[in-house]
Parts: sequence; structure tokens; C-alpha cells
Amino acid sequence: MNPKIRLETINHGSQGMTRRQFARAGLFGLSAMAWGMPGYTSAAAGSPIKMYKNLGVGHIGVNANLKQAIAYASRFGFEGVNPEIGELEKMTAGQRKEIVEDLTSHGLKWGAGGLPVQFREGEEPFQKDMALLPGRAQILREVGVTRVATWILPGHATLTYRQNFEQHRARLAEAAKILQDHGIRLGLEFVGPRTFRNRYRFPFISSQPEMLELCGAIGTGNVGLLLDAWHWHTSHGTPEELRQLSNEQIIEVHINDAPEGVPIDELVDNRRKLPRATGVIDLKSFMNILVAVGYDGPVTIEPFDDDLRKLENEPALEKTSEAMRRAFDLIEM
Repeated sequence: MNPKIRLETINHGSQGMTRRQFARAGLFGLSAMAWGMPGYTSAAAGSPIKMYKNLGVGHIGVNANLKQAIAYASRFGFEGVNPEIGELEKMTAGQRKEIVEDLTSHGLKWGAGGLPVQFREGEEPFQKDMALLPGRAQILREVGVTRVATWILPGHATLTYRQNFEQHRARLAEAAKILQDHGIRLGLEFVGPRTFRNRYRFPFISSQPEMLELCGAIGTGNVGLLLDAWHWHTSHGTPEELRQLSNEQIIEVHINDAPEGVPIDELVDNRRKLPRATGVIDLKSFMNILVAVGYDGPVTIEPFDDDLRKLENEPALEKTSEAMRRAFDLIEM
């Protein structure tokens, strides 16, 4: 099973159709709501760099609760940390207030949480999670989270492209409307590797242009991309495609690298590297275009690197912090 298929709850089309018949993207007007967080520290005042170095402990195999993650982020030079709705939901209002105070006292911001809705399976689990979403969205709003994200499987065993598109459009629109009522934006990630989508009888969204069509068709104005350098690379994405984006269309960013010597269409999703480990992915273009379009959100490392996951917490954090620094060093001021 692909590591992307992880729980986001409390524990947590046919190939031949004309895809351009769907609505074009462009309804991304809702910006993230300001919540009194500290100013950006990625660069000095007046710098074009607005995006920030974010820590997602789960992405690098570090076992830590929110309080520990905040301490790690501050210690190892990150500027944000991902919220965990499951942990926040179990807290009292007073405990959540303490977490926010801890976050701000360390000069940190929230990254993006996971969408706590199971929308990929049957109607029953979807409706169960949807009934809980207003309360969960209220908790996220209470602590100041303005971004959540999820990924879209690049195929289906029984639904054609058109059927799958409509199911995603309808279900995600329901969720996005509730999130919008609480000032939260939703990022959707396309999964690029051909080796992944070949598992399915009916391939589905696996590129930036296709995902933008879905975002536009959802039509709530608060849905954009979770843009992952790995999936951009494996989908044969281009710098020109990235330059067409606006800040409002990008909710979250993941960075990483690919192993050497593997043809692009033979890359396997859970075999990645830390950013700049090999130079296979064109991170220089990727990072500089993000700055050029004014992206102001979290940049999180997601390497799915077995060697990294074998390390104890602190060595893993040290390697991740160094890789993040090297990625940001690619930015030409």
C-alpha cells in the first residue's frame, strides 16, 4: 500500500474521455485568514521569500506529540509545525489555548493539517466524518489553523474518470463549504508516478492541470493545490506550468528528491530522498518559481526515506533541517 494512503481521521474516469469538458480552474479567491501569528522569519523584511520552513514530524518518521513537535521545530530551525486534529480534539479548550501560546512563544506558525474526512470509500464512512467536520473545523479555527490538505488517488478499480471526478467534486465540495465557513482552505494533491496509477483499471487525476480542473469544478473558492515536488516531477510537470499558478492556488508544498538512475516512469512512490540528495528533481526551478508567484505558506519535507526513518528523532531532525536549509539555499535573491 502506498504510504500516501494514511489515515486522516481522528486516528487518522475512463482514460479516453475528454477531460477538458470540465470547468477550468480559477475560483481561488479566498485567502488564508490572518490570526495574529508572528511575522515571517524566512528572510529579512522586504524579502520576496514569504513561504516558511515547516516541520511535519510524521513525514520523516519522528514520533512526537504537538508540544514536542513545537519544541523540535524551534530547536532545529523550522518556522512552522503541522497541527494534528486528532490530538487537538482530545484536548480541553484550556489545553488548546496552552498549545497556541506555546506555538507563538516559540515564534512559530501552523502548517497544514490533514482533512479529517474519509471521502475515498463508501457513503457511510463519508457521511459519518462529515457529521463531525463542523466541530473539528471549529477546533481548527479556534487554534488558528487556516490550511488543511489531502491527496487524491490516481485511479479507481470500478469508477471511470468521469464517475470518479463527479464523486470527488460532490464530496469535496461538501467538505470545502464547511471549511470555508471556518476560514480554512483545502489543498488537494495529485499523485504523479505512472507505477502507481497503473495499478488501477481506470486512471484518474495525476497532474497539475487535471487537479486544477477539479479545484475549479468544486467551485467554493477555497480549494487549491497541495503541490509536491515529487509528484510534479513524476507527472512530467514543467516550470512553465508552475509559473501559471498564483499564491491563492497553492495551499501547501512538499519537497523531496528522487533516486538516481531510475527512469522517471519507473519511479516508485515510497522510494524517495531528502531534498538535494541527488539533484534528480529540479528543485532550483521549483523553489524559485514558488518565490516568484508569491507563495506564502508552509514548505514541508516529505521524503519517505527508509534510512531517515531508521534514525532516532534528533539525528533525523538534524538531517531534515540541513536538507531544508540546502533547499532554501537554491533561492536566488
